[in-house]
Amino acid sequence: MTMKIPATIITGFLGAGKTTLVRHLLQNAGGRRIALIVNEFGDVGVDGEILKSCGSEACSEDDIIELANGCICCTVADEFIPTIEKLLASPRKLDHIIIETSGLALPQPLVRAFNWPEIKSRVTVDGVVSVLDAKALSEGRFADDEAAIAAQRAADPTVEHENPIQELFEDQLNCADLVILNKTDLLSASELATVTAELKPQLRTASRMVAATQGAVDANILLGSNASVEDDLQNRKSNHEMEGVEQHDHDDFSTFIVEVPDAADQKTLLGRITKTIESHNILRLKGFASVADSNARLLIQAVGPRLNSYFDRPWRSDETRSTRLVVIGEKTMDQAAIATALRG
Repeated sequence: MTMKIPATIITGFLGAGKTTLVRHLLQNAGGRRIALIVNEFGDVGVDGEILKSCGSEACSEDDIIELANGCICCTVADEFIPTIEKLLASPRKLDHIIIETSGLALPQPLVRAFNWPEIKSRVTVDGVVSVLDAKALSEGRFADDEAAIAAQRAADPTVEHENPIQELFEDQLNCADLVILNKTDLLSASELATVTAELKPQLRTASRMVAATQGAVDANILLGSNASVEDDLQNRKSNHEMEGVEQHDHDDFSTFIVEVPDAADQKTLLGRITKTIESHNILRLKGFASVADSNARLLIQAVGPRLNSYFDRPWRSDETRSTRLVVIGEKTMDQAAIATALRG
């Protein structure tokens, strides 16, 4: 018999650290050849670009596929299944497939797709990983900025499920084989102990939980669960499956892109972004920037008031240096004023 290709599904809310976890995995893959499917959100492929720039031999740019047309669990038939079939038709030998979902994704519908006849014979779900923001949990929230998750939902017209954030959290946990408690460096020992104790009763008996900082988890822990999740869905039901409830979405948020002129330096640009976030109801901001005093591309990500940035790679000779920022917020935000403030 031909061995099935193992696939790992990585879930978790916006800002929990999924992309950082995947980047670390690719850079420490231990010789594995990995294909990556990224369920990107927004018109600028920030998450995919971050992963393409990691310089890992484990996963070339040709092995990274971005699904930018909506929540992956709601576009399974139109987007995900054809993508898997395309990977399987490729002559490249794969050791593993990683699927990074958007924060809105319910893992259960995605796992069911692996029972599609053409897929089931060749791929198995090795495990489902749920990435959690330990700092947010310690402060009584499911994510660093829960309003940004609502905005993400509202900006995606394909979302067919309307789950309260607590239900999404429960559904992701209830399907997980491995729970990554990320950002533990932001907690004291007592805070970490409290969060861990509160989480344990919510996990399935077969689930494992590990603490992490900056998504640094050994590949041998992330991969190789051999759970055959697609054959175990009866033990991983979602809230809607258990309750038979169907709800609908609301549209109170929007997203738009701002083209910004090159900044003189990183400090000037970040100061302008920080001031703009403080002055307007911006929930999430991300993108790449060109600054005049550097030959490298600046990656910028903000969740609420928390702003992070770093130079991820040099600009290539075949690409145009530019600054494009994705802004997510309430529909009432003044897009023109925000664009003016970001452009300086």
